[in-house]
Amino acid sequence: MSRLSRVIPIVGGAVAGGAIALLVATGGGGSSKVTTQTITQPASSAAVPTALSTSHGLTINQIYRAASPGVVDITVSTNQTSGSGFFGGGGGQQQQQQETGEGAGVVYDTKGNILTDQHVVANATSVKVHFQDGRSADAKVLGTDPSTDVAVIHVDVPASELHPIPFADSSTAQVGDPVVAIGSPFSLPETTTAGIVSAVGRSITAPNNFTITGAIQTDAAINPGNSGGPLLDGNGHVLGLNDQIQTNSGSNAGVGFATPANTDARIANAIIAGNPVKHAYVGVELNSASTNGAQVTQVQPSSPGASAGLQANDVITAVNGKSVATTQGFIETVDNYAPGQTITLTVKRNGQQQSIQLKLGTRPQSASQSQNGG
Repeated sequence: MSRLSRVIPIVGGAVAGGAIALLVATGGGGSSKVTTQTITQPASSAAVPTALSTSHGLTINQIYRAASPGVVDITVSTNQTSGSGFFGGGGGQQQQQQETGEGAGVVYDTKGNILTDQHVVANATSVKVHFQDGRSADAKVLGTDPSTDVAVIHVDVPASELHPIPFADSSTAQVGDPVVAIGSPFSLPETTTAGIVSAVGRSITAPNNFTITGAIQTDAAINPGNSGGPLLDGNGHVLGLNDQIQTNSGSNAGVGFATPANTDARIANAIIAGNPVKHAYVGVELNSASTNGAQVTQVQPSSPGASAGLQANDVITAVNGKSVATTQGFIETVDNYAPGQTITLTVKRNGQQQSIQLKLGTRPQSASQSQNGG
């Protein structure tokens, strides 16, 4: 990404920070992200993108009418510590003050579960959900996963008030497919914008500085307050949750990113089932531009990678015999395994190929902790 631009989370009225890296720390921190909302619909065939499906598709108005009852506005209160030196002045006495933020969410089922971005509800002291018909309800944070920026909140309301939106198979998204975003930019709920899938398979930075792979890039306008809302496909199904924008100004510049629906649903299902969300951890930093494999740039001390004997400049070309051509491919492959499992890495070192057995650890709470071998 250009040094002149920055990636920011989009939470209206609040600051949400953090870069995202998935299994391995990429060494990049301090990026912020903006979350938006887009609605996508799964293709009629797993192999055929929405834009080429045999159906005539829906108009933007039809997508809005079908999906908008399942999109909610979320307002959040958090306690922040401040002092007279907060903006660069002297070090005065710190005080607690309440701040508010706003994002969006997607009704997931008729049991009261709603999906949004983790950074929307991070450190929340209270969460309130506002429905399209004007009703509001207090929400409980059921669980979050900062590694994928997914959160599930729960409301106790009648099933008749809940209008779940189907989730698409995000792996079928292709460049040029039409998408629609619905959210609450600048505290304007139900704002609807449209565009296309600009790119697939992007890597973005999670709130805990690990990497989220498989992100969907779009030119649909998303701004602060869109975070956690759906990116909808041409059938009105959720293709992903809007998460970040790349911008020079802080507002939309036509480059937005949504986390993939397949990941969103997988994490949400685990949270709803009451299962702890844990990610496998290798403990290496990788060259994001690596092509012919995943090149190790640094091995964290006391990490699984260090224990297995991985070294800087090693190039990982396969995991359990499955070829990996890129850093993203390696991260996606390892994330399919659970902590505690042992995998075999095929590694090129000094022109020689060798096999290394590695017992996966559990990812630390943040990538910064991995610097100490967590």
